[in-house]
Amino acid sequence: MMTLVMIMTIAISAAAMPYTAARNEALFLSDKMAYELGLTASQYEAVYEINLDYLLNVGTRADVFGFWWEVRNRDLRYVLSTWQYDRFMASEWFYRPVVWTNTGVTFSIYTRYGAGRMYFNRPAVFVTFRGGHSHRGGSFYSRHHYDKPNPPMGHGNHNNHNNGNHHNNGSWNHNGNHHNGTPNGNGNHNPSSGNGHRPSGNGNHNPSMGGGFGHGPGNGSAHAPSRTGGSRSTGSMAGSGHGGRR
Repeated sequence: MMTLVMIMTIAISAAAMPYTAARNEALFLSDKMAYELGLTASQYEAVYEINLDYLLNVGTRADVFGFWWEVRNRDLRYVLSTWQYDRFMASEWFYRPVVWTNTGVTFSIYTRYGAGRMYFNRPAVFVTFRGGHSHRGGSFYSRHHYDKPNPPMGHGNHNNHNNGNHHNNGSWNHNGNHHNGTPNGNGNHNPSSGNGHRPSGNGNHNPSMGGGFGHGPGNGSAHAPSRTGGSRSTGSMAGSGHGGRR
């Protein structure tokens, strides 16, 4: 009987995640994806929607890496460029964001970033979107165009999914080192041509837990999400998740 009660409690605690908690977790995760993957404004909004849809559909242990996880990955393929998606898959805290525990779910992103640390303002859809774009049929995101940043030095020119070819229009200057590891053997990357905006506006990118890639778009037509003036609490329900592999 005790085992049965425990199993029911676990299932209920995950299935009962309220919309407000799910959107705050989706916002925190998407903000860090924007920071590390150099998302543009249109990408940021789409990534938030995709993350929220996924979290709203996680109700059992099987859902963590089940159908809706695969739908999330499918949708992100349309939104991210090739080099961004490669980095996404290589980042455990992004690729496998939810961890099932004996008390419900925790979030891998908190093993890398402290709760409340935000880099960007909320996307406009944070107020209006309540889920439903990710579904079992064809991807909602395959029918839309997203500004995609050029790849940073060392990635070469890649064709973006379903959006034609984006060529590397600007060179990148090396001006020092990241304090927490230098991505791809490069230092700080500052666009020397084009009028694109970097997400953080700071040459040295030091996430509160570990070193992020922190590359901004170098394409003049790709606009980054607006930067927040300081830290903001997300109201998240889990402040210290533990990452793990499937």
